[in-house]
Amino acid sequence: MDTWIMVLMILVGVIVVLAIGFFLGISYRKKVSEKEISSAEEEARRIINEAIKSSESKKREALVEAKEEILRSRSEYEKEVKERRNEIQKQERRLQQKEENLDRKNENIEKKEEALAAKHADMDRQLEEVAVIKRSQTEMLERISGFTADEAKAYLIAQVESEVTHETAIKIKEIEQRAKEEADQRAREIVATAIQRCAADHAADITVSVVPLPNDEMKGRIIGREGRNIRTIETLTGVDLIIDDTPEAITVSCFEPVRREVARVALEKLIADGRIHPTHIEEMVEKARREVDAVIKSEGERAAFETGVRGLHPEVQKMLGKLHYRTSYGQNVLQHSIEVSQLAGLMAAELGVDVTTAKRAGLLHDIGKALDHEFEGTHISLGVEFCRKFKEKEEILHAIQAHHGDVECKTIVACLVQAADAISAARPGARRENLENYIKRLEKLEEITGTYPGVEKSYAIQAGREVRVMVKPEQVSEDQMVILARELAKRIENELEYPGQIKVHVLRETKVVEYAK
Repeated sequence: MDTWIMVLMILVGVIVVLAIGFFLGISYRKKVSEKEISSAEEEARRIINEAIKSSESKKREALVEAKEEILRSRSEYEKEVKERRNEIQKQERRLQQKEENLDRKNENIEKKEEALAAKHADMDRQLEEVAVIKRSQTEMLERISGFTADEAKAYLIAQVESEVTHETAIKIKEIEQRAKEEADQRAREIVATAIQRCAADHAADITVSVVPLPNDEMKGRIIGREGRNIRTIETLTGVDLIIDDTPEAITVSCFEPVRREVARVALEKLIADGRIHPTHIEEMVEKARREVDAVIKSEGERAAFETGVRGLHPEVQKMLGKLHYRTSYGQNVLQHSIEVSQLAGLMAAELGVDVTTAKRAGLLHDIGKALDHEFEGTHISLGVEFCRKFKEKEEILHAIQAHHGDVECKTIVACLVQAADAISAARPGARRENLENYIKRLEKLEEITGTYPGVEKSYAIQAGREVRVMVKPEQVSEDQMVILARELAKRIENELEYPGQIKVHVLRETKVVEYAK
């Protein structure tokens, strides 16, 4: 019990001590706070006083700046007003001068008008006098001639009309005659220029239908057991194989050139491969057909590229490519079409006609020849129908239809295509002559040039368009070569008949050979 009392008393004592300390701390902090507040108030009053002083000084500075700005603006305004006033005064002076000038001009114009009025009055009087004189002269002429004025006019007009009509008729005849002569001359120049610029130097291509064999034993293998191989080839390709006594060769016969080409390529592949039986024949024929189709496509694209004809339908290009395997009198039809296109384009350029249309019509004019083996009708009607199917222009269709003169040419392009077709077909070497006559002519050419003394060898080349004569250098000198060439040319002219011209080319060559041992 005493312990608890002691503890209680200690606690009471501690609480009393803490309370006294607390009150003492509060009174101390209060005194400190009062001192801080008083010092803060003094600092605040000092700051306020300084602020008041600073604001008053800034106010005075602002007033001074404002006054200076006002004075500056006023001086600028007065200066601007003065300049405008001066400008207005100048304009007023200019306007005043203009008014004075206008007044002077008006006075001059009035004086001129008065003078012109006087002149007009004088002219009117003179015209009246002239009219009186004219009437009197007309009356005098009527009395002298016995014609009235109207009758005299009619008589003079009739005389002038008859003279003018006669002179006009003579002039028209002269102009027509001169125009015809100039037109003929111009046409010849255009055709000659087109032929020269085209300068086709290729020989006519000939479709070969003979397939060479490595040996005659291959003929039996191609025929096969009981003829099964040859029947398979003929069935798949649609051609006739002619196997006769001709050594180491088979003839492929077919009226359709593309099928004949497929058969020829397939036979060459079979012969090169060596395996010949129906299954392998089918594979090779299919492969050959694909190759020929590729060639047809590339040839059609080549023709369009060479002639510069654009926008052709792929089927039209393919049909053009088929003409690569078509010949007409020995002339390759595709090459002939390209040549006609180029000739027509050149002549169109000379005449100022649409070159693109002329080239397109020239390229397509014989396209029907790729169809005439498969369909009934002429190559002209088939070509027109085929091109109409692929939306070619009527101008192109008319040129195709008129290029052989079946219908009258109604456009310049049709006339140009017709002329170009005739030029290409008539070009020397374009179309094949009779084979026997051709060979005889070449043999005769070599015989004529080879019989002269001093001639070692002579060769007919370029399809008979050139003869190359080799002379012995020890027997024929350089001066004698000129005489020999002239004599050969004269003898060829006298003894041979040939189209165009033949170039005589005499060569003299000296060779020295020595061996180093």
